Amino acid sequence: MDEAGVNAALGFKAAVEAGDVVGATRFFSDDIRFHSPVKFRPFEGIDTVRALFAVLQRTFRDFRYVGRYDGPNGHVLHFRTVVDGKEVEGIDLIELDEDGRIGTFTVMIRPQSALTAVGEAIWAGLVADGVVS
Repeated sequence: MDEAGVNAALGFKAAVEAGDVVGATRFFSDDIRFHSPVKFRPFEGIDTVRALFAVLQRTFRDFRYVGRYDGPNGHVLHFRTVVDGKEVEGIDLIELDEDGRIGTFTVMIRPQSALTAVGEAIWAGLVADGVVS
């Protein structure tokens, strides 16, 4: 993996841990595809994903990354957080584009009860912000 890709993943991680949504999304490509457990089709484009991250920042409590795994074309960040009193565990699968920016981002969450809580909370936030209807 080239240095730009490592810097994008580490910069993203550091920004998220600092609560800096705008800082985190600057490592995304303009045409980012964000695969979320909230809906079947991905969120697409930097403006939509920035709006999603604003909802995530309001929804997640005590968010922290607890592990990182590096591969030749991306990274996996293992996280823990709390949503509506439910403990949530998951991974962020980060795939890099040819420019070393984050081009595809996939979130996987467990257990099922936590996934349900996250889905409901995120969807409600997206509707409230007018991102989805």
